[in-house]
Amino acid sequence: MDAPPEGGETHFPNLDLDASAARANLVLHTRRILSSLDCIPHIRLKYFPGLDHFPDVPFFLHVVPGVLGLATMATLNRSRVIGTLGRALEPCYNGDVDRLRHEEYPMLNDSVYLDHASTTLYPKSLIEQSSRDLIQNLFGNPHSGSPSSQLSTRRIEDVRLRALRFFHADPEYFDLVFVAGATAGIKLVMDGFKDYPGGFWYGYHWDAHTSLIGVRENATEHRCFANDEEVDDWIQAQPFTTPLSHNGPVALFAYPAQSNLNGRRLPLSWPGLLRSSCDSYHRKVYSLLDAAALVSTSPLDLSDASQAPDFTVLSFYKIFGYPDLGALVVRKDSSHPLSRRRYFGGGTVEMVTCTSDNWHIKKQGSLHEQLEDGTLPFHSIIALDSAFDVHEKLFGSLGRISSHTSFLASRLYRDLSFLRHVNGLPVCTIYKDPSSSYEDGLTQGPIIALNLRNSNGRWISNAEVEKLATIKNIQFRTGGLCNPGGVASSLDLAPWEMKRNFSAGQRCGNEDDILGGKPTGIIRLSLGAMSNMRDVAAFVQFVEEFFVDRQRCPEPTVSVSSGAIRNLYVESLHIYPIKSCGAWQVPSSLDWDLRSEGLAWDREWCLVHQGTRAALSQKRVPRMALIHPSLDLEGGVLRVRYAGQLPSSVPNEIVILLSDDPTPFQDPTAQCSGMCSSRVCGDFVSAHTYTSPQIAAFFTAALSTPCTLVRLPPGPSSRHSKPHLQRSKHRIQLIASPPAPSIPGAFPTPPPSPPTPHETPILLSNESPILTISRSSLKHLNQIITQTSPYSKPIPASVFRANIILAQSGPESNENPYDEDNWTALHILPNKPLGSENSTPATPTPALSGHTIELNVLAPCRRCQMVCIDQTTAERREEPFLTLAKTRRRDGGGEGERAQKGVFFGVHCALSATGEKDGGERRRRIRVGDRVLAVREGDDAEGEVVED
Repeated sequence: MDAPPEGGETHFPNLDLDASAARANLVLHTRRILSSLDCIPHIRLKYFPGLDHFPDVPFFLHVVPGVLGLATMATLNRSRVIGTLGRALEPCYNGDVDRLRHEEYPMLNDSVYLDHASTTLYPKSLIEQSSRDLIQNLFGNPHSGSPSSQLSTRRIEDVRLRALRFFHADPEYFDLVFVAGATAGIKLVMDGFKDYPGGFWYGYHWDAHTSLIGVRENATEHRCFANDEEVDDWIQAQPFTTPLSHNGPVALFAYPAQSNLNGRRLPLSWPGLLRSSCDSYHRKVYSLLDAAALVSTSPLDLSDASQAPDFTVLSFYKIFGYPDLGALVVRKDSSHPLSRRRYFGGGTVEMVTCTSDNWHIKKQGSLHEQLEDGTLPFHSIIALDSAFDVHEKLFGSLGRISSHTSFLASRLYRDLSFLRHVNGLPVCTIYKDPSSSYEDGLTQGPIIALNLRNSNGRWISNAEVEKLATIKNIQFRTGGLCNPGGVASSLDLAPWEMKRNFSAGQRCGNEDDILGGKPTGIIRLSLGAMSNMRDVAAFVQFVEEFFVDRQRCPEPTVSVSSGAIRNLYVESLHIYPIKSCGAWQVPSSLDWDLRSEGLAWDREWCLVHQGTRAALSQKRVPRMALIHPSLDLEGGVLRVRYAGQLPSSVPNEIVILLSDDPTPFQDPTAQCSGMCSSRVCGDFVSAHTYTSPQIAAFFTAALSTPCTLVRLPPGPSSRHSKPHLQRSKHRIQLIASPPAPSIPGAFPTPPPSPPTPHETPILLSNESPILTISRSSLKHLNQIITQTSPYSKPIPASVFRANIILAQSGPESNENPYDEDNWTALHILPNKPLGSENSTPATPTPALSGHTIELNVLAPCRRCQMVCIDQTTAERREEPFLTLAKTRRRDGGGEGERAQKGVFFGVHCALSATGEKDGGERRRRIRVGDRVLAVREGDDAEGEVVED
């Protein structure tokens, strides 16, 4: 199609503007036209300088259609494009942000930050100006009369006044109390109300932050308003009626100005309506507004004291990124409840006696003098002065930020709403209140709350989304978001379901995010003053790459070939003496003990943080890969060396005794000697703690983290394999033939699990005693990686940190990648090595002939981004997790599918309860070269395992 003449129009026939495919079709039709127009370089340079390295198609996909709309895009000419884009963008999108990001936010150069609702980011010039202020001035404790202290006092009061004016609050009618954050302000208000004789009535909105909900525990009676209409009816009821019988002197009604979950903005008129009510009970009701989420990107106008909330709490770090400080803004006419607070601290009393006459006099001056207990964080308050300066210089006003972020949120919402799978089902379920609109900043803030589904309609685990986002350096928040009412309403979770989920193991921050066929949390994307179109485009492209099914996900079917696999052998054995540190390869000449807890010496030790006593892992401390333990069996010691640089005062190697001699754990001067409680993968275990300062110093220097070594030797164990792995010959079944790499995998529905016959003990491993991978599967994975990215190198087996690596003998054409998905058991025939691919098994050693070891295959191994850490350099990379996520991901969402979702590679194994097939009492040992028989579901290998 030729470009239209100047002023002409081009029409596109059969354009279904509601279909996702229309966008791609439109781009194909218009690219030639747009590329011929000189308006594109003009628009890009003026409004989107940060997109100068983007190819044309993403620009058309994410910018031009988003501004003009698909209907407008269907009829194009040069003047219309330039004029419409200019008019649409000029008052909304802040094009200066792209330049500011490079100069002021260097931490964003390689990151996409979409978690501004938690905290926005601080600009470089703010830190520089604040540092200069501290360096050039001497600031003393304000509770003194020295010149340095008086300077601090003067600056604090100047900043207090400036903060009030920032919210258009007249100091004649308002006072501002500095607090640690919004939650501290809420607690301060609660302290005043709870000390009323007779208590107080408390009402709160269902969309409230957890910190507001917690006030109910101190109220005599409380009520949760289920929606805005209930609040309106409650306020407008004449005469006043309430289902509560409280007749105390005061009541408190609290709600958020903006939902921290989905960004919808609630009416700011309720405080004024309560105050102007002619009902006598309404005049007992004080209002508490949580403005923390709103003021992060939108102005708050308190200029009309008659309509303003009685108490307003907020956090300055959500506005400026720094300092970590909050405020409670109080209407002076409403301050009486706070004066009833019983507690007093330094700075809020005039005099105190401490003898038999317990007497004190509180300060009677300004409200903030009565409420700011102890020494204020005066350095942070002084830094707030610089924050106001820099914020105004960079962004002008919160009003301009509001327009900018509203524009971006509207584009992000529109682009995510357009995403469709090949079968037309939407990819994103977006939780937006019907009363709000992303085109109206009065009703909606710059937050998108969503979950993802695959083309079968199954929920995609938020934990898996976050793992992939971490690799792509995209930051956002997932979970309950400290908004239990909003989550319950959005996800249709009844109270009994939330209690059931808790009983099933759901906790804040864990990966149990799909239970009972429903998500337990939400993905939240929040935009800020320094967000730009690159952030919007990057997240949409992220979802398109990993979660949009270009081909329909296969329906739940199981592809299983028949017959046991007989050409497997043990290629190598690896143990990890110190959890999450380097591997030690078992010499091929040794028979290695196999115990119920796993291979001998595997994960008997771990490193724990000296403060929290939590076990460290490579997820957070990648340098643990550079710690290389090795067993010196002849010397009876474990030698540990560090492959990186250590201070000259720290030795390059330490030696740990293998014996169970208690001496290394005994130190009468140590605070924690002998057995101490440590936390390993959520479990609390009593482990021996090494009290040697040299041992702690070695590991602390290596990792730059205060840590020490603990040991959990074999014996009666308090830890067992995870519940979803404690099953007998029933596993998560995965498809034997992986889908094409461009298709996110969807695995079949597993059969119901029978009652657990017994628990499998483990030491310090994450989930199971033994992890096994297949060399054939690794070859197949590397073929996909190198085919899709020619610059990618093959992934070594070491990243999967397996104990047993199995290989298949014979031609590669006969290999069965991912056949382990169908295994139920492994029968190991000791001392029958295969010398080469075409050799026959060697004659078995007479002393061990006929003793077959049986391993139960428990379940596939769910992987995380830790597989992306190079075990020789400790560097992070994107593979193999990205390719695994596209080819080996199973989405949850069905009943009874807890822990059966994720990205899988390898299988968990455990020694069978029956031990050796013949019931012998000999020690069970495994050796490199041993022949292995893999048994599939339904196979009967009895009587066949030692005959060949």
